[in-house]
Amino acid sequence: MKSISVWISTFLIITVLPLSACGQKAAIAENIPPVKLEPVDGTDFMQMVLTEKAFERLDIQTAPIREEQVNDSQQKVIPYAAVMYGLQGETWTYTNPEPLVFIRQPIVIDYIEGNLAFLLEGPDIGIEVVVVGAAELFGAEVGVSK
Repeated sequence: MKSISVWISTFLIITVLPLSACGQKAAIAENIPPVKLEPVDGTDFMQMVLTEKAFERLDIQTAPIREEQVNDSQQKVIPYAAVMYGLQGETWTYTNPEPLVFIRQPIVIDYIEGNLAFLLEGPDIGIEVVVVGAAELFGAEVGVSK
């Protein structure tokens, strides 16, 4: 009888102990912040580096800044969905210069036509801008939470 209880105790220790360690690893992984903020030199903006999981949860979508012929000149164009407005009427967009990295950049809009914003000033042609998820990025940048 004594040997059965020893076997049961051994079995429980072998099976339960590793499970408790898994729980600790999961708890440690959950403490990783979803975004890392780094100051952008010469601006009041922050560069945001998201974790892969945060990026997936936010379902961020981007589109490239493109150039379009307007009258006799070329003009930068972004989807109007990529335009963000500040409290004082300032405008900006979030760029995605490399995977999981997002930076708010000021833009100057010449005019809006349909779902396009034609820019006088803004990031370079080809840079990706956020068209879905910008409000969530703004909240992460300025510290808005639940």
